[in-house]
Amino acid sequence: MMNGSEIPLRMETPNIAAPTIPRSYWQMVWHHFKKKRLAVGGFWVSLLLFLMAIFAPLLANGRPVWFSYQGHWYWPIFSGIEGIGPYTWKDLKKNAPLVLQWNIEGRGDFAIWPPVPYSPTEYDLLESLTGPTGEHWLGTDDSGRDVLSRMIHGSRVSLSVGFVAVGIALVIGIFSGALAGYFGGWVDHVISRLIEILLTIPTFFLIIAIIAFLPQSIYNIMVVIGLTGWTGIARFVRADFLKLKQLDFIMASRALGASHTRIILVHMLPNAMAPVLVSAVFGIAGAILTESSLSFLGFGVPPPTPSWGDILSQSRDYIEFAWWLTVFPGFAIFLSITAYNLVGEGLRDAMDPKLFE
Repeated sequence: MMNGSEIPLRMETPNIAAPTIPRSYWQMVWHHFKKKRLAVGGFWVSLLLFLMAIFAPLLANGRPVWFSYQGHWYWPIFSGIEGIGPYTWKDLKKNAPLVLQWNIEGRGDFAIWPPVPYSPTEYDLLESLTGPTGEHWLGTDDSGRDVLSRMIHGSRVSLSVGFVAVGIALVIGIFSGALAGYFGGWVDHVISRLIEILLTIPTFFLIIAIIAFLPQSIYNIMVVIGLTGWTGIARFVRADFLKLKQLDFIMASRALGASHTRIILVHMLPNAMAPVLVSAVFGIAGAILTESSLSFLGFGVPPPTPSWGDILSQSRDYIEFAWWLTVFPGFAIFLSITAYNLVGEGLRDAMDPKLFE
């Protein structure tokens, strides 16, 4: 029994916060990376350039993406079909919208063209050095080739050189840096001296000297840039391995009889990849700039393969009036290099252990 003056006690359950799930290292890196707007913007720009390079034939081509003829469907961009009977693709797309409708003998055949219905190697001397128009959005070069089509396909060359060259440099740099840092002794001395010798030679002039004795090929450019760009990665890996091999878990692995290969690949290399990743992103930007410079000087990919540097090189003779040959490829080179540099800086800051405290 309660008196009127007594107030019943209310039992309140304490607020217990839900246990937080610990995040992995890369989740924390992504969390801090997203806070940097310039780095995120650079990431989306680089992703857009990557997708543009992959889908270049669907974006710019002198043939339809697909078309209907006599009740059958064809994909001309993936086959060797040159045209329809007496017609060529160039005849059928004259004054054509994106979706070109035509009737051949009243059969109602039709085709769907890419957004840029011009091949990067298709020339028309009657339209040479035409400024930006509704037909040629970024103008034409001295051979009447569409600049936008050549830039879209040129992104394939630039990004291919960037990724493949950095891939070669990663393999050489990780392997040599891991050997130098793990084994030390004469192995470290030999690799370190080799790195120092290569660092004393101007890389760009070394690349020009090597390419001058080789036939013009995109593969030679990839290999040469990769063979001359591994020194920075090797130094990062070597420095991390020198620190890691003194830690307790590495010594415990040795005491348990783990092989050198297992210690290097399983225990040490994953812990040394953070600076390597940052260096690789910066390396892609450097490789794109190197390839563009080589193409500008005439040492790049052989014609008629389109390249940003080759388009920029053509502008030297027409710079007074054909401004589009300078502005658009120059801006593409600037944008791609800036995007990858912003991503690299964002990763470098996001991987700083001080942010995880």
